[in-house]
Amino acid sequence: MIEDTIAAISTPIGSAGIGIVRLSGKQAVSIADKMFSGKRKKLTEAPSFSINYGHITDGNGEIVDEVLVSVMRAPSSYTTEDMVEINCHGGVVVVRKVMEMVLKGGARLAEPGEFSKRAFLNGRIDLAQAESVNDLINAITEKSMEVAVNHLTGTLSKKIRSTRKQLLELIAHIEAGIDFPEHDIEEITVTMVGKRVQKISEDVRILLDTADTGKVFREGIKTVIVGKPNVGKSSLLNALLREKRAIVTDVPGTTRDIIEEVVNIRGIPLKLVDTAGIRETEDFVEKIGVQRSKEMFAGADMVLFMTDASTGLTEEDRDIIKLMNNKNSIVIINKTDLKKKTGFSEINKLVAEKDIVEMSLLTGEGLELLEQKIEELVYAGKVFAQGDVMITNMRHKNSLEKALLSLEEAVNTTNALMPLDCVVIDLKAAWETLGEITGETVTEDLVDQIFSQFCIGK
Repeated sequence: MIEDTIAAISTPIGSAGIGIVRLSGKQAVSIADKMFSGKRKKLTEAPSFSINYGHITDGNGEIVDEVLVSVMRAPSSYTTEDMVEINCHGGVVVVRKVMEMVLKGGARLAEPGEFSKRAFLNGRIDLAQAESVNDLINAITEKSMEVAVNHLTGTLSKKIRSTRKQLLELIAHIEAGIDFPEHDIEEITVTMVGKRVQKISEDVRILLDTADTGKVFREGIKTVIVGKPNVGKSSLLNALLREKRAIVTDVPGTTRDIIEEVVNIRGIPLKLVDTAGIRETEDFVEKIGVQRSKEMFAGADMVLFMTDASTGLTEEDRDIIKLMNNKNSIVIINKTDLKKKTGFSEINKLVAEKDIVEMSLLTGEGLELLEQKIEELVYAGKVFAQGDVMITNMRHKNSLEKALLSLEEAVNTTNALMPLDCVVIDLKAAWETLGEITGETVTEDLVDQIFSQFCIGK
């Protein structure tokens, strides 16, 4: 049982219409009641899910702010404890003053993620659902929000629990047959076990196959626009952002520093990076920009390589193409509104396995096709319907990989026709590892580490 009462500011610090100070714990209502003055005599008498109008006053009876105080009583609250949310005006001074009074009243400052941690420890949500709360807060596109909400409602947890239940039933059946051979228990052979484990392995593998795409929705994909100077890199950045973010001129070398923006392409969050044109130069400042461009290129998840239809391929283009072999990349032939130089078909041979998009950023032609190619590259031919389970968390991916290894070992053991008690060892390992995802077999240290990544007010 958690005895102390915690408090935190749950809204960003700064000027805003509303600021919220949140309390959770046995003394939450009584602490708020000490500083609240309203038409209702006591917050301690307020029913659950009530919003109470009044004022926060200091020890001298002076009004600090006009507020609305929400009261939520255990167990029907986010943490399953008594909770209070003081909705005051969002000025920096006001919110901090209310927070100071709450702490003086007997609450302690919450640790990062402690409200969600209490919800987990008190059994209202499991660990995967708790982590999805953080994902929902940090969602940068509607698709990433949709995936987070899907996990918050327990879709992933149900899938993991279903798989663990199948494993537990199989383990119990095997052990019952081994421990109580004299009882009338349906006989299960090594071959039968192998088939059932193989089916469970396939289910885990299907989940794992979504991890790379899921990671994109959670973290975004670092996409670098590269090319020689004056091919239209900054124009492409502006076109994808639908705003004039980067300076565009006819002068080669205009972009000398890295420009980074997050853009939503069909629900896919791209961390889009506009780089300085890559070329040999004697200009000291431009040279630094070129070097940074090469560094960003090396660390990119995806590359948009641009070249100029009106000039044909140059040695600078060919040098960049050589660096693209091991990169997920799309080739963009820009300025198709101008007359093409002869011999430009060479690029089809140099980037035979890459998607090529011909476009004119001046007219907008080809922009929609480029977005389609980006979508196809990220999804890699996979189609995810709304509500599908998708792995977005690296911790979940690692647990699934470990579980799959244990299941594959179990299959190998059955193929070798070894005794079933040897198979049980690997099945139990898989069962334990899958439990780490929902928090049913997780260590206290790992729980602390996970919630330390949350904001204090959540």
